[in-house]
Amino acid sequence: MTESKPITVAYGDGIGPEIMEATLSILREAKAKLSIETIEVGEKQYKTGNTTGIPASAWESLRRTKVLLKAPITTPQGGGYKSLNVTMRKTLGLYANVRPCVCYHPFVKTAHPKMDLVIVRENEEDLYAGIEYQLTHDAVHCIKLITRSGSERIVRYAFEYAVANGRKKVTCMSKDNIMKMADGMFHKIYDTIAVEYPQIEKEHYIIDIGTARIASQPERFDVIVTENLYGDIISDVAAEVSGSVGLAGSSNIGENFAMFEAIHGSAPDIAGKDIANPSGLLGGAFMMLVHIGQSDVATLVHNAWLATLESGIHTADIFNESSKEKVGTQAFAEAVIAHLGKTPKSLKAANYKARGEQGATKKGAPTAPVAKRELIGVDVFVFWKDEVDKLAAILKELTGNALELQTISSKGLKLWPDYVPGMNVTDQFNCRFKKSGAAITHADVAALTARLAAKNLDFVKTENLYEYDGKAGYSLGQGE
Repeated sequence: MTESKPITVAYGDGIGPEIMEATLSILREAKAKLSIETIEVGEKQYKTGNTTGIPASAWESLRRTKVLLKAPITTPQGGGYKSLNVTMRKTLGLYANVRPCVCYHPFVKTAHPKMDLVIVRENEEDLYAGIEYQLTHDAVHCIKLITRSGSERIVRYAFEYAVANGRKKVTCMSKDNIMKMADGMFHKIYDTIAVEYPQIEKEHYIIDIGTARIASQPERFDVIVTENLYGDIISDVAAEVSGSVGLAGSSNIGENFAMFEAIHGSAPDIAGKDIANPSGLLGGAFMMLVHIGQSDVATLVHNAWLATLESGIHTADIFNESSKEKVGTQAFAEAVIAHLGKTPKSLKAANYKARGEQGATKKGAPTAPVAKRELIGVDVFVFWKDEVDKLAAILKELTGNALELQTISSKGLKLWPDYVPGMNVTDQFNCRFKKSGAAITHADVAALTARLAAKNLDFVKTENLYEYDGKAGYSLGQGE
């Protein structure tokens, strides 16, 4: 007999308690071997003044079980509150978000009956790092953080997932025609790692046309790997195209922890009405069961759910003219229980392999050697509401011997030298200084900013400029 596996369960907010109870009732009847610890996170915790939405006791449970099945939670609107999902993903190192998006034609309406794709989304970096600054009255910076190590890890995970699950193709999506450094690195790492998997077909899409193709021709895709923000957007697009966002579950996988959930929100407007569809959370439970080594139970429950869809017993969100019976949350769970042991007749039956569905982490060699790093300049962002030529005149007087003013730009558009009147600017100007001869040091940069401060110039931010093996480690302005 397999020993019961300890897991942590969070009932969540809104419809969360209803769909969680429905999901757990199915798992109990399927004889899943689980030892459940329950935690309270989300709205009630926020209301106690806990801005993270999760108490210390919940972290203790997660460190014990290392597995969380979580219903949707509500994050209060407005400043001061952190997204619980983002906090948990980053704190627990859940770097891979995996979202299968499958159609269930003809039982769930869709224009794409052959759709069966999986989105593997980097889960910790990108704009979701939440690093933002309001530097002037007009300008806010949001930092897009992409690391080589994070990109290597998620790309390799996507290929390992494809191999483990008999998938044929891994598609990379990025926007490297515009963000040539951040997205460019992600794409290059994909190309490098892809060579290690000759049996897997490879392709790359710019994210905008890639998203359009997911919406119009999702059957073209198999496994998609992408960055955090893009992955969040295309996951919802794909789930909606498949027939219903309410049917999609997801897993969040790290080296030591894992979290499983539905992709939809807490839907407080229908909470307590016994009409919510528990299928998304149940889909997360399928993936959880595989992850903890109970693939036989995952297969049993998944096939019972598919057979229930085929029987025409549907919740209101997917009920249509071909459905036979409209049921509520708990009645749907009871229907799935009644179908345990049955397999679908027309839909593709589930057949999970032990610990295979989630893929496997695999470490490989770094995709690039360590490069020589040299400080060659600094970008100084200045709050300025006068003519750019006046700013340039002041800065040229203050440059000193080590650094000289190269360009002044606003919103990525070069304004000086060769200013063209009528350009749309803001109240923040990026003043680029580069070394005028020999190597420079941080002391030279500090001396420059000290001179700016003595002149009462309001500089709001600095970014050092580096070269790596003689190549620019910064975006080049016009004219450079």
